Amino acid sequence: MPVAALPLPAGLLDGEAAGLIVAAGSDLSLVVDADGVIREAASGGEDPGPGTVAAWRGRPFSDTVTVESRPKVEALLREARADAVTRWRQVNHPSPEGPDLPVRYAALRPKAGGPVILVGRNLRAVAALQHRLAEAQQALERDYDRQRAAETRYRLLFQLTGEPVLVVDAGTRRIAEVNPAAARLFGRQPKRLAGLDAVDLFEAGSARAVETLFATLRVAGEAADIPARLAHGRGATTVSASLFRGESATSVLLRLAVPAEGEAAQGLAAHAAEVLRAMPEGFVVTDAGRRVLAANTAFLELSQLATEEQARGQPLDAWLGHDETEAQALFATLRDHGSVRRFSTVLRGQYGSVEDVEVAAVAVPGQGCLGFSFRAGPRRAASPVGTALPRSVEQMTELVGRVSMKTLVRETTDLIEKLCIEAALRITRDNRASAAEMLGLSRQGLYAKMRRYGIGDLDGPDEA
Repeated sequence: MPVAALPLPAGLLDGEAAGLIVAAGSDLSLVVDADGVIREAASGGEDPGPGTVAAWRGRPFSDTVTVESRPKVEALLREARADAVTRWRQVNHPSPEGPDLPVRYAALRPKAGGPVILVGRNLRAVAALQHRLAEAQQALERDYDRQRAAETRYRLLFQLTGEPVLVVDAGTRRIAEVNPAAARLFGRQPKRLAGLDAVDLFEAGSARAVETLFATLRVAGEAADIPARLAHGRGATTVSASLFRGESATSVLLRLAVPAEGEAAQGLAAHAAEVLRAMPEGFVVTDAGRRVLAANTAFLELSQLATEEQARGQPLDAWLGHDETEAQALFATLRDHGSVRRFSTVLRGQYGSVEDVEVAAVAVPGQGCLGFSFRAGPRRAASPVGTALPRSVEQMTELVGRVSMKTLVRETTDLIEKLCIEAALRITRDNRASAAEMLGLSRQGLYAKMRRYGIGDLDGPDEA
């Protein structure tokens, strides 16, 4: 709103004199001529910068302000007249020593066509206060964010914990909040439990002890855990209570430790682990990379290891199978089907023993571990010459995937030779000369092969 000018006798004051008088009552005062050049500049208080105001003399007013303030300067000079003071406008003067200098100006032109007097209020202190206010607001926002995050974590923990928890008013014993675990324990919706007396959740024989617990909390601030029984035959529990203050009220955090199924499951798991360790059949648990995590005593005996530590971390392939392809066949089947039954192979001991075993294996979904059991087969007498040959084509077929194709072809050839020799001897009624002629072999060649495969009595008399 324009302010009426104080009427002065004509010619009493020129622009410069009026500027000096105004300077005494303002933070900054400027006298600007008709061309917009600052002719006088004075600071009524402390100079905002060493020599800053004095340096404006002789410079166009618009050159002493920032770019965005120039339209405001032009408006001040254009609107200045003798009968009223212009409205206040804030402009910014660039400062080489730090932040811009904010000044709030109003203008007055004492004489028509004469210089313009500008009265300025230094807003740097106000800007500093505004800056501190903004920082305080930001600090409050950060505190609010931390408080909201802490409340969110509390709510999440309160909702997700498996332990039944109730928040109870310390004075009235009325239930304020119930987590889902407590609602499941009492078989009610949380909103139906809210407002009830916490003592009513317990049997009559335990109610007095719970009342004493609340009384002790109010007097001493802490109380020991107590055993109690829940109402309606919901079983035994251990009650723990903690006193806390919030929102000008005192509350009790009531925790109910019920013998959980998880504890029973842990006990069962411990018993199962002991049973597996004592089993007469070998048992091994590995990770997804088939490195041993645990092994029972029977497996250690089969693999000729002294302690479980020797096996732990080692690949199961080190003891399993005649060769690498046999172990790979087992693992591929386990990967494709999730379980393997009655896979016949051998378990090689640390010191060269070889045990025939039957393997059952399973991959545990979601656990990243594999389980293997090894049932030892009957011991076989070692063949005096090389590896004992299969006795039939069916036995040969069973070796597919367990031995290399090169070995399989060699053993198949040996099997066919043996069967042909046995058939020729049967046809010729054990006449070896005729059998050799039938097979296209010399008699010495036939004897060599019979000796190799252990056929017939080579010490008997030769046929004519």
